[in-house]
Amino acid sequence: MSFAFGSFRRGQLATGALFCALGFQYATWASRIPAIKTDLDLTSAQVGVLLMAAGVGASVSFPIVTYLVGRLGSRLLSLWSALALAGVLVALAAAPNYPTALLVLCVDGVLVGCLNTAMNAQGAALEARHERTTMAKLHATFSAGSLLAAIVASTVLAVTSSVLAHFCLAAMLLVLLAACAQGSLPADDRSADGSKKRPRTAWRMPSRVTWWMCCAMAFGTITEGSMNDWSTLYMEDVAGASGQIAPLAIAVVSGMMLLARLFADGWRSRWGDGRVVLLGSLLACSGLAFSLVAGGVVPALIGFACVGLGIAAVTPCVYVAAAKQGANALPLVAAMGTTGLLAGPPLIGFVAEASSLVWGLALVSVSALVVAVCSTQLSWEPRKAAPGSIRDRSAPSDRVDERFL
Repeated sequence: MSFAFGSFRRGQLATGALFCALGFQYATWASRIPAIKTDLDLTSAQVGVLLMAAGVGASVSFPIVTYLVGRLGSRLLSLWSALALAGVLVALAAAPNYPTALLVLCVDGVLVGCLNTAMNAQGAALEARHERTTMAKLHATFSAGSLLAAIVASTVLAVTSSVLAHFCLAAMLLVLLAACAQGSLPADDRSADGSKKRPRTAWRMPSRVTWWMCCAMAFGTITEGSMNDWSTLYMEDVAGASGQIAPLAIAVVSGMMLLARLFADGWRSRWGDGRVVLLGSLLACSGLAFSLVAGGVVPALIGFACVGLGIAAVTPCVYVAAAKQGANALPLVAAMGTTGLLAGPPLIGFVAEASSLVWGLALVSVSALVVAVCSTQLSWEPRKAAPGSIRDRSAPSDRVDERFL
């Protein structure tokens, strides 16, 4: 094994630990929402506002993230954000009342915005430095972190129902993941005198290409998030599936997304990011449209599988493209992605309430089509070397904005 290959693998594992940490942290507190609701004596409406607080915090985090990523660099920002998110878990468990819990989750949203931007900048820098694709696999580790959180939650609940004990254990695991990432992440750049001071740059209006990226990310996350929230209800209320079969909808979408992200880096190396995003979003659009027209359980599962397979590589590819657009692009694109996740499911609900869930999911199909249109307006990077190729990876690349490192 060459030194370059070893360096790439260490960086991949370190950055993957950050993605895993974010998925683990989110799924951990989400898994205990019923217990938090009981402990704080909340109504269903209050729980809805509580969930929205985290999304609002992430959506408005753009100026904070832009400042911090320029001030600290993506390495330090990702590590500090991961550690702070561990503290947020403990603070949420110890929250004495509803207003405090709202504040904690709003802070959680801001920190999620910080970590989301910083870790994607690290992943894009890793790809550019070694000229190899890895972003899709990194996003797959986010899903792995969510799965780990579910396993830990089930294990803890078998021993104790204490939210505080659960979240303290989860916080320790987050600290461990941050420690695993710390050693192999790229070091922040330094000034000529050896200090860690970073050149300051004035904020500039996003370019036309950046706005197309924002649009692609927003509608891509609308497609992804809406399927997770509404697919099971569609199976029961429209397709006529039984209570045992209906949950397969989420399993199919999530399973296909995880599978696709494990293989998508190879597709990116073979066909390029632009073609992967275009063909994937068209597959999601046409597969879901077919299932809605055909009706029934089997067509629904086929259509949902197409959505998971097609949309899985969209966000990794757009994050890589955004990291190359300058210091302001990636935080803005990441914030738009969070906005899509926040606004998409309620929007589908409004449409379903006004007409039917079929038309609501038809809007999801249109969202995937919008992603395809946006992809044609972007200038994508040439194909990178496939994993294991003999291409020289030792030369540094300047294709990622160094202010993110």
